[in-house]
Amino acid sequence: MSVLFVLIGVSMFVAGGFLIAFLWAVKKGQYDDSYSPSVRILFDDQEYEAQKEEKKQQIEKETTKKNHKS
Repeated sequence: MSVLFVLIGVSMFVAGGFLIAFLWAVKKGQYDDSYSPSVRILFDDQEYEAQKEEKKQQIEKETTKKNHKS
């Protein structure tokens, strides 16, 4: 019966280690958009530049809206 308590303690320790490793990886950005960089080479540069320009315009619109609200 005492072996059961030891195994539960060890499993909690291992689970805590995995939780800490996961949180560390998330904090370091390991899970940030891993798909786009792998397929970026497949897109034309012009299309990529157009997307970049659209995103820039969208950010400017959001910034303008925020500035007008305050």
